[in-house]
Amino acid sequence: MNTAGSRDLRANDEMVRASMGIDAVRVALATAMILLGPLVAMQFSHGVQWTGLDFGVAAVLLASAGWTCLRTGRRVARLVVWQRVAVVGILALVFGVLWVELAVGVRFNFGS
Repeated sequence: MNTAGSRDLRANDEMVRASMGIDAVRVALATAMILLGPLVAMQFSHGVQWTGLDFGVAAVLLASAGWTCLRTGRRVARLVVWQRVAVVGILALVFGVLWVELAVGVRFNFGS
């Protein structure tokens, strides 16, 4: 049985899938653009020495942070502005802590 409500849900599912594809492209492009920085710096300076593993870990970390921020931002869109900023700020803080930990090993010795 096909009702008006089921058609609306199906259309909403298609819109969500389409936006997820666009989000994936946006995250992939942003990740690639950010990773161009170290790649270009490696060509002009001996101070930057990244391996393929470094680029892979950074790509996974950047992509997962970007994807999480986009998807969470849509889920908390109905919240007050300061609550949205707080949620995305917490996600950015977690990303920053992971990045620093992998880069220099402040508490543990994962990255260096």
